[in-house]
Amino acid sequence: MVELDAAYSRVLEGFLDYLFIERNFAGNTRESYRNDLGRYLLAMQEDDVPLEAITAERINHFVLALHQAGLEPSSIARNVSAIRSLHRFLFNEHRLASNPAETLHQPKQARYLPAVLTLQETERVLEAPMLQSPPGRFLLRDRAILELLYASGIRVTELVDMTQQNLYLDERFIRIFGKGSKERLVPIGDAAAAWIRRYREELRMKLSNRNSLDHLFLNARGRKLTRMAVYNMVKEYARLAGIEKNISPHTFRHTFATHLLEGGADLRAVQEMLGHSSIVATQIYTHIDRTFVKEVHRTCHPRG
Repeated sequence: MVELDAAYSRVLEGFLDYLFIERNFAGNTRESYRNDLGRYLLAMQEDDVPLEAITAERINHFVLALHQAGLEPSSIARNVSAIRSLHRFLFNEHRLASNPAETLHQPKQARYLPAVLTLQETERVLEAPMLQSPPGRFLLRDRAILELLYASGIRVTELVDMTQQNLYLDERFIRIFGKGSKERLVPIGDAAAAWIRRYREELRMKLSNRNSLDHLFLNARGRKLTRMAVYNMVKEYARLAGIEKNISPHTFRHTFATHLLEGGADLRAVQEMLGHSSIVATQIYTHIDRTFVKEVHRTCHPRG
């Protein structure tokens, strides 16, 4: 496999250090930047283009190649964002005399409404661990995970990183460290608190060992769960519940926000609970909410 030469490698590592030290980017985000920019710089290297000779035309040619390779629009947009950030950093650091990515535009992405579960579908998935035959060893853990996903809108990475010290079950709150290590307090209901308490008292103590540290959700070896393990778990329980929608752990986040808005929650409050830095990211759920309102009007109004 071809690797970056020393010059380009130093550029990439310097930029990633900047993201970590000055921008406080999360590890997963930095790895995405490493992969995307590694591919970009490798393409420049293979074309024998030194850093200072990269032009807007060269960058546009690379982006066109991504389109031709069949990458999803969201992936291309992420690549473009990374390239723009890299060149802006190099220009600000006086490594480049000009910024060739200054006029690079983000490709337009089709807006979509994320899949959400109805209240009845949600209840079926939450009950799904009880449908296993025979009952699974991890029934309590899995039910606690599903309840927490729905109760808090927590991201799967935040869930697997959750520690016991960040639980305030008596107060019905959890503390979550999200993207960029931003901290937020999110309320949870009685059901989630009760299932987490049962899991901790009846199962976690049996799974725990010196590798567990303080992580809340553990696997059979006493280590924290992986994101893929939670993903596969949700898929299996959706199947047991007879859900035909293509759902994932993130579906619970969408469902959490949608059900809150349908119940009359303030958009700013939902933004705070989701940990969105901008209200714009939360506003997609207002489109879902309007769909719900239109359906209510259609079915309930005499002239709907």
